[in-house]
Amino acid sequence: MKIDSDAIRELADLLNETGLTEIEVADGDQVVRVSKGTTIVTGGAVPATANIVMPSDPAMPQQANVESSAQVALSHPGAVKSPMVGTAYLQSEPGAPPFSKKGDQINVGDTLLIIEAMKVMNPIKAEKSGTVMQILVENGEPVEYGDVLMVIE
Repeated sequence: MKIDSDAIRELADLLNETGLTEIEVADGDQVVRVSKGTTIVTGGAVPATANIVMPSDPAMPQQANVESSAQVALSHPGAVKSPMVGTAYLQSEPGAPPFSKKGDQINVGDTLLIIEAMKVMNPIKAEKSGTVMQILVENGEPVEYGDVLMVIE
């Protein structure tokens, strides 16, 4: 693979001029991403969801800042966050009804779901009463520490 150092310098200059922290350009199956502090050059197919960051022109319409429901839920005061890494289960066993579902009224101390970590089943209990507004995990889905599991209002 041939690395075009002039192109990388131009991209780095664009970062400084625009105030961006990262820029990525794709040409066929070659992708060059320049990030403040690192430069990454990869080959192979470009994923269909790759973000191509180009310098913005203030005169051109810009894409709206659309945050995912998980991002919005992260700052919600009723966000129930995972206290550990593990696998989330929304029911006590296969075929059993879920502990809670969207729209359910719950009370302090009710079990919302279980997180299995190192073969130990850890019940996640409600710290406040309210209505389940969102459930952001699927049954059997792996979760990380701090992931928003659900939102209670």
